[in-house]
This record gives sequence, C-alpha cells and structure tokens, in this order.
Amino acid sequence: MTRAISLHDVSKTYTKGVRVVDRLSLDIAPGEFLVLLGPSGCGKSTVLRMIAGLEEITEGQLLLDGEYGNDLPPSGRDMAMVFQNFALYPNMTSRDNIGFPLRIESPGADPRHRVNATARMLGIEDLLERFPSQLSGGERQRVAMGRAIARHPSAFLMDEPLSNLDAKLRNHLRAEIAKLTRELGVTTVYVTHDQAEAMSLGDRVAVLRGGVLQQVGTPRAVYALPRNVFVAAFIGTPRINLLRGLVRAPLDGAMTISLGKQFLRLPEPLSLDHQLLRVQQGREVIVGLRSEAVRISPRFSASREQGGLASPSWARPGEVEITGLVEHMEFQGHEVLVHFDTGSRPAVVPDLEAARPSRRPVRRRRREGTVLERLREKAGTLRAGPVVVMDHPADTGPDPDTALSPDGRLPGDLVVRTTPDIRLRYGMQVPLLVDLAHLFVFDQHGERICPAPDHLPDLEE
Repeated sequence: MTRAISLHDVSKTYTKGVRVVDRLSLDIAPGEFLVLLGPSGCGKSTVLRMIAGLEEITEGQLLLDGEYGNDLPPSGRDMAMVFQNFALYPNMTSRDNIGFPLRIESPGADPRHRVNATARMLGIEDLLERFPSQLSGGERQRVAMGRAIARHPSAFLMDEPLSNLDAKLRNHLRAEIAKLTRELGVTTVYVTHDQAEAMSLGDRVAVLRGGVLQQVGTPRAVYALPRNVFVAAFIGTPRINLLRGLVRAPLDGAMTISLGKQFLRLPEPLSLDHQLLRVQQGREVIVGLRSEAVRISPRFSASREQGGLASPSWARPGEVEITGLVEHMEFQGHEVLVHFDTGSRPAVVPDLEAARPSRRPVRRRRREGTVLERLREKAGTLRAGPVVVMDHPADTGPDPDTALSPDGRLPGDLVVRTTPDIRLRYGMQVPLLVDLAHLFVFDQHGERICPAPDHLPDLEE
C-alpha cells in the first residue's frame, strides 16, 4: 500500500526564533517520486524529518491519506527512512540488520523469507552473513536500503543516501534506486543537494531556499521555465550565465538590452514575451543565458580559413552577435567549456556563493515610486527573502555602465559549450551568436519576467 502525503503551510521554528521552514505547502501523490532539492541549510532534511515524525511541526498540518497526522508517532506512520550515514548496527550481520525492524513489528514471526527476498532484489545474497565493518560504502547503503524495503512501508524517506559514496558508485546506485522505486510503486521523498540526482530521479522536483519553497514541477519544466534567479542558477550544469543588463525601449527604434559595452538587439517584430519587456524601460534587469543558448559563430572558423578576410555573420533567425575574449577553457572530453569576457557585469546569487547565507534582514532605504510599486516590491522581496541577486563587489561606481574591477577591466562571465575540435587560445577575440528564443530576463528581485510567468503575482500572497 502506498499513500498520499500533504503539507499545508507547515513551518518549523527552533529555540530563539530560528525559523528553518516557512509556510511550506506541498502535495505528494501516491506512488510519486518527489525530490526535495536545495543547498545546505535550506531546510530540506527538516521537512523530511517532520514527515517521518522525528521533528515536531511548529505550525501547519501534515495529512497522510487525507487524515491529520501531526500527532502520530513515527511508528504509526508506516514509513521507512534511509539515512545519509547508513545507520547500521555494527554488532549485527547484514541479515540481522535487514530483519531487525521485522522482528520489532512481529516478534513471533520468522523474517527470513522477507530478508532473503529483499537480498535477492538488491543483489546482496552473498553479504548477508557479513558485519558492516566488512562491507564497502556501496554495500552498506544497499543493506540500509534493504532494511527499509523489507518492511513493505507505505512511503520511503531518503535523506541524501548517496552523498558519502564515490561518483561512479553514486551513479550506479542512482539507477538502482530509480528502478526499485518504480517497480515497488511506493511513494518516495528523496532529499539531495545534487541537482543531477534530482533531475534524473524525480517525477517532480521541489526547490527550497532558506526554508521557503521556490518552485515545484517536473525536471523538464523546472529547467526550462525557472520561476526565479535562484532556481535558474541552482539547476543546470554548467551554471546559467547571469548578467546585469539595462532595458532600452525607445518608441521610434529597436528594443535592446544593454550589457555594458555590448547589447542584445531584440529581433522585430517583437515576440509577445519581448513586448512585455517594454514596461522595464530604463530599469536594470538580470539576463540569463544557458550555455546551450550561445554558440561560437561559424564566421570565426571561416575567417581563419580565409586568412582573416571578412565573411557573413552566419546568424540564424532570432540570433544576435556579440564578441567575447577567451579567458579560460575547461576540457571535458566530449566538449569544451569556454569562459569568455564580454565586457558584461555578472550578477551574483548570494545563497550559492556563500556556505550558509545570512538570515539577518537587510535594511534598505526607502525607494521612490507609487504605493502600488512599493507594494509590488515588498511582495517580491517576501517571496524571495532578502535580495536574491546582489551587486558585484567591483561595482562601486554610480554609473552601472562604467563600473570597473580593481584591475581596470570590466568583469565578464559567459560560459559557452563547444566541440573539442575547435582551436582557441587565451585572449583570442571570438564572435558569439546568442539565441534570443532561449533568453531569460529577471527583475531586480530575481523573479522571472521573460518568458512571461503563467500568472501575475498576487499582492496578498
């Protein structure tokens, strides 16, 4: 039997008023594999422990199959938990570790049949008589998973079960977990900070930041339409390029987004998403470009073959050309990640740059504008917490178009995927083509404004 799990405005507050989970609402369907994803300290393990009954819920409701479950003890929830550190009894063999919860639940029953069946499922029959000290990390994790599977629970709760393993073994066990949970059809809640695990395992992914749910959806939807800068930056390898820009939308000319020394000219006629950017006229925005949205122009190879002679831009419809200086190259075997300096100013996501973001509220001076504009600003700040994207440390000048780094050079950070056969060297100037169909634009609070969100924010949220 599997079960539905629902969290309604659930919060967790520790002593001294430290709030680690804030009004989280989430519905998990029976048999669904849901991944809780976020950086260290975001509250994802606390959510898992509240579902298991190991942590008391401060506010809100936990519903199990539609019934109130806040006060149920862990033993009454019919859930099995797999921990990060295996949590095996060192004085018991693998057989005894797997069968221990069965003996507790039914003292008079013989657990050998279920233990053997579970061992066959996991391929650990030859390890049943060994102690944990005689097992490798991957074998211990299989035994820990066997202890959870043998109980036939209504839900699996997995708290970063693969984080202590090496990369090769982690990839192998990831595939095994996906196969097992699919065959068993049991509701699974999986906690991880590894976005590769989340994208490959989950039916849906719930992204947390600072105890607040940022977005929940299928891996494809979360990657293709991130709700805000944090989600966009946290999901995707390499990390999305985030550049500070300025929207210029003259009535008698083409709309552009200035990136410092260069600009992106939006193609005409404007798409619906690009038309909505007119309201950002004169405002600073954050431009997001994934590495696959930018490519090295074939003009680069053609001009080298022709000895530097001029050649066409080779741009496809919807692409615009910019240039970049090669700063660094990462050889990955099947591809090369090239870091370019485009004269742009990168935006920084504090939660991903610091080990643990500060929870102290930032005091901000009163902004000019109408009451409605200030309310909208406040609403955006509440949804995202403190400012999601902060100024680059080098940006000390009053003019955003002339801020320089200490060495007198405009900082830039644009990572582009390319094939390993292309010949580049440090300092080389290269023409780049940006596909504006894959352009993300975020406002100053980090909320996505292009592509347009599904619905406008509600000021009462």
